[in-house]
Amino acid sequence: MPRVLLIEDDPSVREGVELGLRRRGHEVRTAATGEAGLAALGDFRPDLLLLDLMLPGMNGVQVCRRVREDSQLPIIMLTARGDDFDVVVGLEAGADDYIVKPARTEVIEARIRAVLRRIEEPGGGRPAVECHGELTIDRAGLTVAKNGERLALAPSELKLLLHLTAAPEQVFSRQQLLEHVWEHSFHGDSRLVDACVRRLRNKIEDTPGEPRYIQTLRGFGYRFGPLRGPA
Repeated sequence: MPRVLLIEDDPSVREGVELGLRRRGHEVRTAATGEAGLAALGDFRPDLLLLDLMLPGMNGVQVCRRVREDSQLPIIMLTARGDDFDVVVGLEAGADDYIVKPARTEVIEARIRAVLRRIEEPGGGRPAVECHGELTIDRAGLTVAKNGERLALAPSELKLLLHLTAAPEQVFSRQQLLEHVWEHSFHGDSRLVDACVRRLRNKIEDTPGEPRYIQTLRGFGYRFGPLRGPA
């Protein structure tokens, strides 16, 4: 079972989530502050980070940015408000998903599994290694390189790119991407998709503001392919 590091300052939430995950077989380490959580990363080596957004001192967004400086550890944010502006900031900082508190343990468990789930059929009838301009995608090895240099992609970024490139030039709505990439049910939060696209463009595009690879079709969604009209 995945090892989970939980950074949460509310004792009741921290103890409840820890107990629920332990009952499902997870090894869990907890921290009450961002500083303590960052210190625990090195020796605990978790498979996933559950990160409270509103922490005292170093907040969740700052912790997320620190982690992303040298790690692509899957990160799920915990927030008390789903419409909080800081949710968008956290997603832009590199979080893969978020959960609104309070949340049942089975919901948290499902989100953890969705973020960590490997691509069961990476090939899907396609070549194991394929090239798209300057990008080289190894579907079997789950790696992406640009001009021969391997890119550090967070789990959500990698899954999004693999899904889009599996059907070049096919337009996917935000809801379709939420269902296939994040495994969210109907009426999911499209901010997850938009933030992930922006982060991915910053890594694969020469000029993110004028994307060559991931195109926006206003009113419809996104596609991977050459630009044929205004983006």
